[in-house]
Order: sequence, then C-alpha cells, then structure tokens
Amino acid sequence: MKRLGIVGFGASAIGFVYGLIDTGRVNEYKITIFERGKNYSHNTISGVRVDGKIFISHGMGGEIHIPLEVQAKIVEFYLKFSGYTPTIDKSKGVVNYLKSFERDGRKIEFGESFADEKVYKLFYHHGFDPVKSYFFHLGTDILKETNKNIYDYFSSFGNIEFLFGTVVEDVDLGPPHRVHTNEGSFEFDELVIAVGRSGHRLMDHLKEKYPHLVRPNQFVDIGIRYELPNHVMEPFSDMYEVKVRYKTKTGYICRVFCQNPAGKVALERYEDFTTVNGYSDSFHKTENTNFAVLVTTRFTEPFKDPTGYGVNLAKLANILAGDKERVILQTYGDFKEFRRTKRLGRVHPTLNSESYILGDANLVFPSKIRESLIDFVESLDKVITGVAYFDNLLYAVEVKFYTNKFLNDVVEGLHVIGDCSGWTRSIQYATSMGYMRAAKMKIQVL
Repeated sequence: MKRLGIVGFGASAIGFVYGLIDTGRVNEYKITIFERGKNYSHNTISGVRVDGKIFISHGMGGEIHIPLEVQAKIVEFYLKFSGYTPTIDKSKGVVNYLKSFERDGRKIEFGESFADEKVYKLFYHHGFDPVKSYFFHLGTDILKETNKNIYDYFSSFGNIEFLFGTVVEDVDLGPPHRVHTNEGSFEFDELVIAVGRSGHRLMDHLKEKYPHLVRPNQFVDIGIRYELPNHVMEPFSDMYEVKVRYKTKTGYICRVFCQNPAGKVALERYEDFTTVNGYSDSFHKTENTNFAVLVTTRFTEPFKDPTGYGVNLAKLANILAGDKERVILQTYGDFKEFRRTKRLGRVHPTLNSESYILGDANLVFPSKIRESLIDFVESLDKVITGVAYFDNLLYAVEVKFYTNKFLNDVVEGLHVIGDCSGWTRSIQYATSMGYMRAAKMKIQVL
C-alpha cells in the first residue's frame, strides 16, 4: 500500500476520499488525514460545516471547468449523507431527480436562478450580469449530522485514520513528502494539501518555500454582509439566490455572494482576525435575508500581497470594533450619509449583540470600494425595491481571499486542491476538484 497524507478535512478532502472510494482506488493507500480541529465538526470556517448550499453551475465557484455530471454527483453525495432520499429515479432527468430528494417528508430546498427569461432580461437591462444556477440547500442545522455521517463512512475503511487536534506546521516536498506537525513528523508517497481559506498561513509559507509551484495572484474580494427583511426578496424567492455581477461606476466589479433567505449573520474567525459571514438553517427561520456584497479588487505590480491587504482591512475593522472578535454594524443609510450609527431602525440584527459594535464602516473602506458598494446597492434597488432601505444593515468587513494558484503535476505525488489551491471558491467546486483529482480526471483551467 502507498502512504497517502491529507492535510485538512474540509470539502476538497472529502471530495478526494470520495473520489478514491467511488473509482475503486481507495484500497491502494494507507491514508492519514490531519485536521487541526478537535473533531470532524470543529473547523467552523469550512463551508461544508457552516453553509450547506450546493449548486450546479458553470458561472460561479471557481476558475476550473467542472463537468455538470460531476457537479450532480457531488450534490447527490451530500444529499444522501444528509439523510435525504430520492422519490423518483434518474430517468426523469438529473435535476428533477435531485429536486425530488426529501427528508422526513420534506423536500430539499431548491431554487433555479434566472430560469424566467423576463427576470433575466430585467436584471440585464439594468446593467447586471445574471448568473444561472441550480441551488440545493441542506441547512446549517443538519450539517453536523452530515459531517458525522461522512466521517463514520470514511472511518469504516480500515486503511483510513484521522488525527484530530493536529496542526501541520511545515511540509517538505519529495517524494517522499514529509509533514511536520505538533505531534511529530510523517512521510508519505503522495500528499494532498486541502486546508481551505483558513490555512492561508501554511499556504503563504509554502508559496515562499516553493515559488516555482505558484502563479501570482492579484485579486481580493472586499465588502460587507448585508441584511434586510425577507419581504424585500420575496418576489425572487423561487431563485433561492439572486446571483449577479455588476460593473460599478468606479470600474470595479461588484457581486452578490452567499445569499441566505430567512438566515442569520455569523462571525468567521481566523487565527488573528475576524470577518463576517452568513448561513441559513433548514428548520429554524428568521425574518431577515443576508448576503455578501463584494468588490473585486485587482492589484498591479509592484504590489504582491492582496491577501495581506484584505487581512489588514479586516483587522482595522476589528480594532474599530474594540475587539479582534467583533465586527462593525451600521445602517445602510448612515453608511451612505457618512454618519456613525448610534441606534437601529426597523431591521433587527440576527448576529449576537456581543459580536458587533454600532459604528462607522466608512473608517475602514478606501473610497473606491465604498463608492462601489453604494453604487451596487442603489442600482440593485432599481430592480429589487427595498434593497436600499435606510435601515437595512451592513456588517464590516467580509473578505474572500484568492490564494495564489498552486500548480499540480509539477511535483510527483502532490495534490493541492480546493480553496487553498486558488482554483476554487465554493463547496461544490472544492469537493468536485478533490473528486476529479482522485479519480484522475483531467482538470481544465479556465
């Protein structure tokens, strides 16, 4: 048996192990999975633990081509391990088959964005680039069960072991590949690095250590988590998520990301700073919808650290909030009028009051990013009336990092997959990339 090490147990690692099992290759390896969290459900940054929204689309999620049949296979995998079962067979069509999954008599939450051509043209007419997609929402409230089921299934293979509470501090590439942890060092014939966005410190270290494996990155997405009443989004509820991009008057591209109907705002904690995120449960609903509004910022030479730029803006927001584990909350009207928020209006925050301070996000954002956010919200209000209500809420900051793109097939037996690879930015694409890499399917770079 070959020795296979996997660093991290998030979406891409799950996809890789599933790919080995599904293609009958799992028995070729003795597999060790390192996870710094204390158990299978601990790492709260991973999307497969806090989001639970999976899609089928070519218009989002990463910069590689994932065949639709692979995306459908990954949706089916997560549905089954979440306790859902189909009520019709695949002869009725793949999407209809996946839509039919139900649990305890309740159908999976499903949405199809911009299936209505009139709605598509309405957004297009107002300058938006609508993204078509199928959405399947598992629900954050059942993800712990989902992850337990996956963990139990993988653990049933005698050649797969998990080392929880183990921090990978360094990697020496071979082969053999050496993994150095707080519990000692290990050698492997093949190595999978799947640490997600939260593993940016390890990836930065590897980038400096092995620069020939890296393509430069010049991008970072910086913005806000926006919260508003459910009734504002109700006319478009059949889509589940309104996925659009927009070129603002500053020239920056702004987009909606991670919409959560009847959801909650949450913190996303990194090692030394905190940002904001959102999620939605299947059974516990709120009166608000939240989503990210992100501005894609592209840097040019000689600047080489867009991740550091985003990290420092997040830290600045934490400083202004008085604590590295708190964020700024402001009404949209106050943000637009350059006023610090001292009291809230009709929209009540779903984030715990101990996790934010009423403040002024204008002190955080550079002017071009600020103007891009306002231009986007005001333009979206022309299509979705009420998006620009004065007392809608914004939380600062939300950051999505584009890590430097790591090159596979340069070092024998090395697989850098998922969001830490720089090629994906979603549960779907991260899991699919892992699956395809394990199944030895060709991954086409866009």
